[in-house]
Amino acid sequence: MLEARLVDPLDALHAERAADDAFRVGLVVPQSGLLGLTGPSALDGALLAAHEVNVRGGVRDRPLDLVLVDGGGTPEAVTAVLRPLLAAGALDALAGCHTSDVHRAVEALATGRLAYVYTPPHEGGSRRPGVLCTGVDPVGQLALAVTMLTDRHRIRRWALVGNDYIWPRSVHRAAARLVAAAGATVALERRVGFGGVRQRAGELVDALRAARADAVLLSLVGRDLVEFNRVLRRSGLDRRLVRLSPALEENGLLALGGDETGLLYAAMPSFSTLAEEPRRRLGERHRALCGPSAPVLDAYAVGLYEGLHLLAELATREEGLTPHHLGRAAADPLLRSAVHLARAEGPTFTVLS
Repeated sequence: MLEARLVDPLDALHAERAADDAFRVGLVVPQSGLLGLTGPSALDGALLAAHEVNVRGGVRDRPLDLVLVDGGGTPEAVTAVLRPLLAAGALDALAGCHTSDVHRAVEALATGRLAYVYTPPHEGGSRRPGVLCTGVDPVGQLALAVTMLTDRHRIRRWALVGNDYIWPRSVHRAAARLVAAAGATVALERRVGFGGVRQRAGELVDALRAARADAVLLSLVGRDLVEFNRVLRRSGLDRRLVRLSPALEENGLLALGGDETGLLYAAMPSFSTLAEEPRRRLGERHRALCGPSAPVLDAYAVGLYEGLHLLAELATREEGLTPHHLGRAAADPLLRSAVHLARAEGPTFTVLS
């Protein structure tokens, strides 16, 4: 069996590349910053995928190695680590699960050099050659959830609260159309910079009350999403506001301390409580490899796991990881992510659809 290894970027940069050397994938996942709380799960998902690829013989008999790059910094900080790796030919491909502002910077750096698979929900739009997005766009992620919740809770006035970068802006544009189609209105829109929720907590709560919102769509991410839900809990608004997030997963819910209101929902491609046989077997393989106390495989981890398997499969085909080959893969309808609506019930999610 070929061994799966996690490689430091400096070691990858200075290592000799031989003809039979490993197939090295630059793994860009947050180990710090707002999304750092998702990092351990994402890393476990990637390691499980690399282990399974190598058990089957690797990529054209080359072991799959993961070169870990912290994707939790600014776009400039992340690309500063990647640039010398790409210039030295130290990587064969890239895979990432990080914010879309980092994604756009990595995309600009990678295009024309090597394949790049980006796996979380994304902002939609066109992509440069050689870039494959396996996640779901805002309309695909939110259409069912907004319609169902508007009807179920008789929502008339939605608020939109998110971070201020490319993904939340796209989410808000899509949500405005979906809310209108469901017969409701957008009564408030606010965006805050990364890490800005705590400083603007009072202003945001006052604005929600003044707008007489029935529900709030939260396109905040990571620690900002956790902090805003804590703010709503302290204000008492959590007991009357329906909250829907396209970024909330198990790690964020645990960081929040769970939720007992019955009004906190998430729309994501995967949940650990999803009652589907492939999801259950994935959890079993993860625990067998990483132990019973390993972090839960959240939607970001599952997306990265699947993306690495896809990357390895494409690399073994005769066409290889050419832009044309990736473009054909992107057009495959089987690549489209399913989306599930779930309600927080204590520290876990109950999948509703």
